Amino acid sequence: MSDFLTKPCTAFVAQQLLFSGPLAEVAIAVARSAGMGDAGLVFDDATGCIVDLDLRGSDTEIIERLSELTIPHVGRYRPKAGETSDSAAPKDGQRGRGRPKLGVVAREVTLLPRQWEWLAAQTGGASATLRRLVEHARKATDPRQHRRVAQEAAYRFMQAIAGDLPGYEEATRALFADDQFALEERIAAWPEDIRTYALRLAFDSSAHPDQDQTAGLERQ
Repeated sequence: MSDFLTKPCTAFVAQQLLFSGPLAEVAIAVARSAGMGDAGLVFDDATGCIVDLDLRGSDTEIIERLSELTIPHVGRYRPKAGETSDSAAPKDGQRGRGRPKLGVVAREVTLLPRQWEWLAAQTGGASATLRRLVEHARKATDPRQHRRVAQEAAYRFMQAIAGDLPGYEEATRALFADDQFALEERIAAWPEDIRTYALRLAFDSSAHPDQDQTAGLERQ
């Protein structure tokens, strides 16, 4: 099963936690709940963002549609000197060398010629080297950035499900002031499941295994 299908998510129905676990299992739980007339919201545990799901059809059809979202984009090939893009591209019906990794997303990267040359000389090629560099940078991330990412995740969740609850504005101020005690006070009257999940996103670092993904995002 791909990383996308196993990413940790949590579903809420009518301000109560319905199911928490891998996205594939959460999607099935929400689909069955919807079949009984209960509409749910699914949140990504790493970012606090709502995950849009197509819940039509059988369990198998739902999982198949989710699986299609993990099909990797084909990266842009940079031809070598003297080689044209047409000659570099695989012919119809033929696969390129290597097996694409699910979840890999292609983006254009602009570097100086000497930087491309350095990357090309590294073990595994440019893409593998860039991934190693990014992972190294992730581990060296400033703890203050981690805190901000956690705050943003909690804010997105609270905005989506608790915007009409008493003390919401005061709660968001306490959240961004990084004052856990004040936040707990402001949300004490909220439904227990919402209160618990908001605090988990805001202060439990294990809830954000990929928290760097949201660094630099503006409040939505």
